[in-house]
Amino acid sequence: MRYCAIALDFDGTIAHDSVVPAHVVDGLRRLKATGRTLLLVTGRELPELLAIFPEIGIFDRVVAENGAVLYRPASGEAQDLGDPPPPALVALLRQRGVPISVGDTIIATVEPYESTVLRTIHDLGLEHPVIFNKGAVMILPPGINKASGLAVALRELGLSARNVVAVGDAENDHALFEAAEYAVAVANAVPTLQASSDRVTAAPRGDGVLEVIADLIESDLAHSPPTRSRRAIILGRDANGAELRIPAAGVSMLVTGAPRSGKSSFTRRVLERLCTIGYQTCVLDSRGEYLDFKPAVVFGTHEVAPDPFDILTALDKPDLQAVVCLAAVPATKRARFFAEFNLELRALRERTGRPHWLVLDEAHELLPKDGGRPAVDGVLAENTLYVTSDAANLAPGIAERVDIVAARGAAAHQALEAFARVLSLPAPPEPVRAPSVHEALVWLRRAEGAPTLVTLPPAAAGARPLRSDVGRVLRRA
Repeated sequence: MRYCAIALDFDGTIAHDSVVPAHVVDGLRRLKATGRTLLLVTGRELPELLAIFPEIGIFDRVVAENGAVLYRPASGEAQDLGDPPPPALVALLRQRGVPISVGDTIIATVEPYESTVLRTIHDLGLEHPVIFNKGAVMILPPGINKASGLAVALRELGLSARNVVAVGDAENDHALFEAAEYAVAVANAVPTLQASSDRVTAAPRGDGVLEVIADLIESDLAHSPPTRSRRAIILGRDANGAELRIPAAGVSMLVTGAPRSGKSSFTRRVLERLCTIGYQTCVLDSRGEYLDFKPAVVFGTHEVAPDPFDILTALDKPDLQAVVCLAAVPATKRARFFAEFNLELRALRERTGRPHWLVLDEAHELLPKDGGRPAVDGVLAENTLYVTSDAANLAPGIAERVDIVAARGAAAHQALEAFARVLSLPAPPEPVRAPSVHEALVWLRRAEGAPTLVTLPPAAAGARPLRSDVGRVLRRA
């Protein structure tokens, strides 16, 4: 399951004239029954929301006051995520005749009082942002919006925004859309929100939400691709200077070439990009070449084998990046280690959609040709990066699932030819020259065209040379 959570606005999205229709509530229940998490993210103040929406308990978390209050329906607990409104601001707005409602952290009014609101904030020397919502005007504490409130709720639930679908209708949903992985504007949404969405529903309000629910239940939005390239992986630039981008989800990649041809440095650049845009990664490191990968926690050493329990426990934290060092696992036992570990990874991915990407270093050892055909399912077919100098010895079924091949070193084209032979495909056209140390030969094998020489982006600032004897190590006591 990729999309394991949905974040829904209230007014104008699931509700019409402050009422959520019964058939929309039924749809929400059907979605929840699939194991997905439901979040309500609204500008409403919590007391009024509780008064008008008796079915609120269907949601796992509620973010109210436009990100400033977190409510846990199961326990009835509420938590302020921002400071109370400054008394001086409240007093001066009332003195100037602005009709306001004061929540735990929010001050709400309506147009056309926004000019007075802005002038009052300026006169008091405050930094409070003003947010608009279809005629409503909200004054919030600094740093508070729907995205910040959603982040708190997701962290508490152990979920990642990279697995969230957001649905909204108004100006204050822009931050929510930017935070989520997939953004849906209902048909009645303001034009600017529709323009920034991945999808616009055919029906308005709750009926539009039901369209999304039906597609989530049927196919996990597999037949509804995003229309915006929000978080692509940039592999580098071609000869014309154009960026070569690949999707950050739904694909798999093979990195190949002769030993010591630069496969690891290429892979690290991809990992850096994935971490930067918020995806969780797990590297199965057969040689200990990623022990100094800065964003990651390392499990195992050259002398001590990793403990799968520790790894899986840590991966429950969405922000944790993992490197699993297999150097202490005998080469003949690595395939079995991965087969057993992968069973648990499948369960985690099905429940949470994470880790978003697996990297299998020396993949021919973890998935060997003579090990029999593995269960090549969604876990191995998508969001997996195989690194190997011996693609011919990968397990049956792996090569046919690879979408992108990146070859490094002077023998890069020969590596692509070897991969093509595995699939009984014609050899790809030969490039004008072999890639330099700063290039890779990239073959988008499901697209027409020859492999492309790509100049790699620079390594992340402060990145250290590869070393196999350092790193942050987590061992079981």
